[in-house]
Amino acid sequence: MTEADEGDIALACVTALLDGLVGGGVAHMCMTPGSRSTPIALAAARHPGITLHVHVDERSSAFFGLGIAAASGKPVAMFCTSGTAAANHFPAVVEACMARVPIIVMTADRPPELHGVGANQTIDQQNLFGRYVKWFCDTGVPAGGERERHHWASFGVNAITHAVRFPPPGPVHLNLPFREPLLPSGSGAGAPPITYTTSSAAHRPVDLMPAFLREVSTGHRVVVVAGRLRVPPEGLVDLCAERGWPLLAEPLSGLREAAPESGRGGALSAGPLLAADAGFREQTHPDLVIQVGAAPTSRGVQELVRGADRLLIIDPDGLVADPDRRATLTIEDDPADVVAVLRAGRSSLPATRPQWLGEWHAADRKVRETVDTLLDSWDEPFEGRIARDVAAAIPDGGVLFAGSSMPVRDLDTFMSPRAGLRVLANRGASGIDGLVSTTFGIAEVSGPTYALLGDLSVLHDASGLLWGARRGPGAVLVVIDNNGGGIFSLLPQASLARDEFELLFGTPHGLDLQAIARAAGAGVRTVDSAGVLVPAMREAATSGGVQIVRVRVDRARAVELRGEVSRAVSAALAG
Repeated sequence: MTEADEGDIALACVTALLDGLVGGGVAHMCMTPGSRSTPIALAAARHPGITLHVHVDERSSAFFGLGIAAASGKPVAMFCTSGTAAANHFPAVVEACMARVPIIVMTADRPPELHGVGANQTIDQQNLFGRYVKWFCDTGVPAGGERERHHWASFGVNAITHAVRFPPPGPVHLNLPFREPLLPSGSGAGAPPITYTTSSAAHRPVDLMPAFLREVSTGHRVVVVAGRLRVPPEGLVDLCAERGWPLLAEPLSGLREAAPESGRGGALSAGPLLAADAGFREQTHPDLVIQVGAAPTSRGVQELVRGADRLLIIDPDGLVADPDRRATLTIEDDPADVVAVLRAGRSSLPATRPQWLGEWHAADRKVRETVDTLLDSWDEPFEGRIARDVAAAIPDGGVLFAGSSMPVRDLDTFMSPRAGLRVLANRGASGIDGLVSTTFGIAEVSGPTYALLGDLSVLHDASGLLWGARRGPGAVLVVIDNNGGGIFSLLPQASLARDEFELLFGTPHGLDLQAIARAAGAGVRTVDSAGVLVPAMREAATSGGVQIVRVRVDRARAVELRGEVSRAVSAALAG
């Protein structure tokens, strides 16, 4: 080993690093081709414990890995060559940081003597991702010897420790400088793998449970709001039913399910529509809101939380999920543990105001029936009905990935409670970049995979579609094509003069999504009628491969239809 050239030394050291990663749960790695990352590519391709996914676009590669990690809950590694290739991982790193997803980014680099002298494809990669990674380490140039192999294995172990073992999970960055020659001289036969064990010790937050229980004990009109959660807490739906607490559960919480076996309670079916009605919020004003997980997505639920007399937050991932700074108390315990304590001590909890839960559920049933009747009467495609019907049509065991901007909001507003469906989204930083690639990553490790995306999101990740549509497992992408950015029509910017608004915010693209899909090798079908969406989805799912169901929507008309929904809800509640 001591007489081996640089390529053999680098391969041996990187293989040891991968031994450490695999020992900590890494089974998938994503890569893009590059010369300086040759030792990593060879080590990953030859490692028996790794499935390697090759891409041509670093951003798509990173989001593909993010999708695998988000769906599986296990760490995923990704690597690239030096220079701007490394920087293209930044959007996925930011999302992983904000969404608490464990990814390990390995960037190849030039050796120290080539920095600061104008060497090609050389940038300063030290702490490239700043505070968006939990841990950064520059490994130094590989050196020979068995002791050095163990040192490199420790880099992998430490990466796992910081990405997964120290809560909350998140991204880490390893920078790996290599000297030429980059190719090994030998046959590729490596040394035996190095086995390391990682510590399972985890940081325990300060015990605020007694204070939390005291706060809950003074609530008589309690509402529970469940935001995005990586793991749905067992028993929360039953607790709400037992205590008579209305439960507003976002699809991303994993708790948007119907009533438990007792027939009482269950997640509200039209909670965001109720909360969006100012009159209903005033009439059913809670004295206590218990928020579990991330801050609410829908504006109406945000107003409900903002207007409560008191707010308690259970924040298992340290998200600081209190944008309005209203929380009386925030605890970072596992929500399942909190639920278990509350259920065990339910005799000491206060009695809920009589009929509190009944009032909420009576209004919920009335609004759900009203809105469903209204949506079903429209043959023209409307985003709210699209979201409702897509979520209802996916078979049990399926996964639905929701695009940022309007798709995730429409799912929260219109999706009916159901079991057997997992809903995911990149809501850490809520960007529209990398959404197609994230969908493909989810499909790699999940059952039937669907996505509900906007047209601009698909165009933003067109490289991911072009590369991934012919590779890997199939997925059905329902794309709402309103020729631009629909969400801006619902924001104050819509008051601008039409020409100025369209230029700066509406951004009509005029592109043929069908042609783009065909160029990528994806199947495609266009839907112009609401009633044929579900049959088109089913046909797409049986066709295999990547299939796109394009639904054409008129942006201006969609705003009018949202107004009709709002007026119908108010009339139903007033009546």
